[in-house]
Amino acid sequence: MKSITVLQRASLALAILAITPPCLAQDASLLMYEGKDRTQKLIAAAKKEGGLTFYTSIAAKDIQPLTGPFESKYGIKVRVWRAGSDVVMQRTLTETAGKHYEVDAIHVSAPEMEALHRETILQPVNSPVFKDLLPGTVPVHREWAATMLNVFVQAYNTNLVKKEDLPKSFQDLKNPKWKGKLGIETEDADWFAATVSEMGEVQGLQLFRDIVASNGISVRKGHALLTNLVGSGEVPLALTVYNFMPGIARKKGIPIDWFVLEPAIARANGIGIARRAPHPNAALLFYDYLLSPEAQTILTTMDYVPTNSTVESNSPLKKVKLKLIDPATALDQMEKWTKLYSEVILKPGRK
Repeated sequence: MKSITVLQRASLALAILAITPPCLAQDASLLMYEGKDRTQKLIAAAKKEGGLTFYTSIAAKDIQPLTGPFESKYGIKVRVWRAGSDVVMQRTLTETAGKHYEVDAIHVSAPEMEALHRETILQPVNSPVFKDLLPGTVPVHREWAATMLNVFVQAYNTNLVKKEDLPKSFQDLKNPKWKGKLGIETEDADWFAATVSEMGEVQGLQLFRDIVASNGISVRKGHALLTNLVGSGEVPLALTVYNFMPGIARKKGIPIDWFVLEPAIARANGIGIARRAPHPNAALLFYDYLLSPEAQTILTTMDYVPTNSTVESNSPLKKVKLKLIDPATALDQMEKWTKLYSEVILKPGRK
């Protein structure tokens, strides 16, 4: 999550949005429809619309493998615009404020999805797939649903750190042997909040203060960069990389692997449908598709963790205790944890 950015960028549009009356989609009838003929009605309505516009932050290389089967199956074109979650959110807010309604479906990190809900950008959906999704992946308001989990793991350079020497707990990171060897990403305040809260706030904050004071933590911007630095040996052990990144690097012969100091903290990505979607039925069909076993199985081949419980995954993470970041809590407590992350981790790490 772009910790400060989510609320700051959203607040820039608040005044304008406040004078913009909330509107519904041109035809949202099927978004809440539960009849037995829902599938047939939806496919027919979606094909009549012919296509949809999809804003997403998913990795560029993963877009076509996801959208291609949908387009081939239904003959419906998915027009994609891709950027970081915060940029997608800002573009959506700006277009709504200007009454320029282009986007149909939005797929970004869960905190940004929750922020869009709070700005009345999204509309509720009732999907038959919801019953198969993991607990906590569909908010009560049903204006977005989680499609996949990005799991924070710890990564290490296999040439510099032996597997048997890996820490078994965060407490082990106070050992002097880790001095000058630790790294972290600069915007992972939500990971920090979840990890510290799991330990007990007072004890957790003190532990990280002790780790930084004893051994230091190098601060780097970007999870891909941090992963690359582990592979090069500049950062022998990183505390926050996404689970799929080390695997990609290993396939290229880079000496890197990952492990988990439980519980593994997971941040969801979710999909929602815009209130003024020009193609709401095509968007709903694509929404259902991304949550279906078909698309969720494709996600597992990319090393993402699926949210559909009926999909088998060979990921080692299925045996690991996961803690899902609650996006509403993350937004509500953002200022507090951004400040603490800066004071405990970032400022000392930048000395």
